[in-house]
Amino acid sequence: MNFEMVMQELEALGKERSKKTYISNGAQEPLFGVATGAMKPLAKKIKKNQPLAEQLYATGNYDAMYFAGIIADPMTMTEADFERWIDAAYFYMLSDYVVAVTLAETDFAQVVADKWIASGDELKMSAGWSCYCWLLGNRPDAEFSASKIAGMLEQVKNTIKTSPNRTKSAMNNFLYTVGISYLPLHDKAAETAKAVGPIEVTRDKKKNSILFASEIIQKDIDRGRLGFKRKNVRC
Repeated sequence: MNFEMVMQELEALGKERSKKTYISNGAQEPLFGVATGAMKPLAKKIKKNQPLAEQLYATGNYDAMYFAGIIADPMTMTEADFERWIDAAYFYMLSDYVVAVTLAETDFAQVVADKWIASGDELKMSAGWSCYCWLLGNRPDAEFSASKIAGMLEQVKNTIKTSPNRTKSAMNNFLYTVGISYLPLHDKAAETAKAVGPIEVTRDKKKNSILFASEIIQKDIDRGRLGFKRKNVRC
């Protein structure tokens, strides 16, 4: 399938209700409002196709950009490609659920994520922390430096309350992910989450959210999910 055919297919799959939901979360025109589940049959036909993914991502159309992440071939992408993608990711559903997810399948994921975390840019920081969540939730514990992850837990404890909103949310997810999916530091993550306590995230035109990683960690322990790892990073 070529670029024009994919855009037509995506447009046909669009729903006004999904479009309104995405816009309420920060998406901007152009977009069609395609449910992520509705993209799966199309993705199965195409499989990985990096040139097509690049064409779709460059449109600025939210649905096309999201679909680009599904069919991207991360092993052919460079650090420069990811910098270009993150620069075009204008809200968190792109930075955290397209760019960070795709980055998590590369060999240099931690290098790039570390740069983004140190960048001072809200969405880059959010993507960097989110990338670690995708990594820790999928890869074997042995692939990570316990001392490095411990240092990151300290960083969260010391800076989460003064961080930008989207970064706060991703840092909270990091606490939870280390607490459940990275067994060497489960206890430290649980202690850190308790010390941090509830985090308030303000939202435009929406009620503020209260995030409490400690409670979610405990709920998942009660469900027997300690040590949980995803089979795949991308669906």
